[in-house]
Amino acid sequence: MTHRYRRELMKSDAEKTLTKKKLKARLEEHDEDDDLLCRTGNFISSSESLPRGILEMKSCLPANQERLADGRLSTVQFHPSAQVVLTAGFDRSVSLFEVDGIRNPKIQSIYLESFPIYKARFSADGEQVIATGTHHKVFYVYDMMGGSIIPVHQVRGKLEKLVKNFEVSPDGSFMLLTGTSGYLHLLSMKTKELISSMKINGRNAASAFTSDGSKIYSYSKEGEVFIWDVRSRKCLHKFEDEGSLEGKCIAISRNNQYVACGSVSGVVNLYSTDVCLKENRPKPVKAIMNLVTSATTVTFNPTTEILAVASNEADEAVKLVHIPSYTVFSNFPVFRRKKIYLTQSMDFSPRSGFFSIANNKGKALLYRLKHYSDF
Repeated sequence: MTHRYRRELMKSDAEKTLTKKKLKARLEEHDEDDDLLCRTGNFISSSESLPRGILEMKSCLPANQERLADGRLSTVQFHPSAQVVLTAGFDRSVSLFEVDGIRNPKIQSIYLESFPIYKARFSADGEQVIATGTHHKVFYVYDMMGGSIIPVHQVRGKLEKLVKNFEVSPDGSFMLLTGTSGYLHLLSMKTKELISSMKINGRNAASAFTSDGSKIYSYSKEGEVFIWDVRSRKCLHKFEDEGSLEGKCIAISRNNQYVACGSVSGVVNLYSTDVCLKENRPKPVKAIMNLVTSATTVTFNPTTEILAVASNEADEAVKLVHIPSYTVFSNFPVFRRKKIYLTQSMDFSPRSGFFSIANNKGKALLYRLKHYSDF
């Protein structure tokens, strides 16, 4: 099974040999998967919860196979409604691909002159792409309906030397820019004008909106999390992330049940949101200790059954954690086979049928998660 033509059919390192009968069954299974990909979207999704232990998955061609990036890919994101994926990176381009899991045909690419992209995101309605640069004041809005690329210069009433990190509110109303010295700037998504600024004690590492768009959790480099009410722009509560020497990344699950905080030590603390809203020193429901370098990206799948955690400081440093058992899926990443390299960004498709990892080699690696029948 270790022969290069058969390697893809191995489910784990334990399967170095298979009987002919088993191989035949495996090939049929593989063909069924391909058949399944051809008709994604025509069937009822399974309502059973995801089993722990082994995550049934299939490695597909990279999502951006038709236009691999030159150098680091900083972003991969699935479109909120269409079967499309966005990639962007240091080669100054934003590309869109159709996700079929087979060829992933390119839809289009736009090039931003001397603008290596730090981060790109779809607007909540999926009609715009917002892109920030690695060392720029200006950011770009790509209007996909009109086909125009609009630069947004110094946001009125806000003086920041750089605009890099930002979040888009899930309800489509706001854009949140991370400023310096603890400032967070709330912009109107419609006009891209400043509505209000909030300030934390310390420096901002990362922020996340709750799925209903009513609250913002901002995680400081000093290891504290501030919870803001979006409407009143008031700080509702703050809590300490247990044992955090320096905050790096934060995510809130779609069902609003969990908050994940990743820090410089590689520990990702998973909390129940109810406890975080009440206590100043909440106990995590689980401390995920699998990364040994800084946790730089954390993301939940839409059904809150998987938490993906990764570090961009070590090759293959990505783990998928099953919820609610809080155990790591043992078959990913594939042991002793370098493929992922340094993880820059991760995303799940809207109904979890696909998972993608953007790496430092310009690829958006794509995996089909077989438990979920829809894109």
